[in-house]
Amino acid sequence: MSRVGKMPIAVPKGVDVSVSAEQISVKGSLGTLVRPVNELVTIKNDGGTLKFAPANESAEADAMSGTMRALVANMVDGVSKGFEKKLTLVGVGFRAAAQGAKLNLQIGFSHPVVKDMPAGITVTCPTQTEILIKGADRQAVGQIAAEVRAIRPPEPYKGKGIRYADEKVSLKETKKK
Repeated sequence: MSRVGKMPIAVPKGVDVSVSAEQISVKGSLGTLVRPVNELVTIKNDGGTLKFAPANESAEADAMSGTMRALVANMVDGVSKGFEKKLTLVGVGFRAAAQGAKLNLQIGFSHPVVKDMPAGITVTCPTQTEILIKGADRQAVGQIAAEVRAIRPPEPYKGKGIRYADEKVSLKETKKK
């Protein structure tokens, strides 16, 4: 059996988990997340812990039990604590401003770039060169952060662009005569 799948998930106070035959729903202070249940995995709710087991002896069911356990653990963490990604803008005159559910970027193009945020994702700009993306769904937060970074990824010669806060950009040497 999968090592990850063997570990039970402790459900913290204030988080409500309901398991049905076709979906699992996790409700907490930061929202509600719903995920379909794979038929190869059986989920048991024992009071305050969730246990996962493969439905049969196949290798695919074994692997899927670990995957489902990790996904549900991220759902429980998301509705209780939330997830966040921090991006920084590097470049002269690069600015970001959060306006409600929109992110307004001025990053060296001839026009400002406006990125709409989906439901459940909030964006803030503590300074003009920092972007903070928060939400309960880990996958959605990472996807939006990747889409914002893809608007102007860091270029290899000066390092200008949008990068993750912990990202190291290795700069290339310029061409010599």
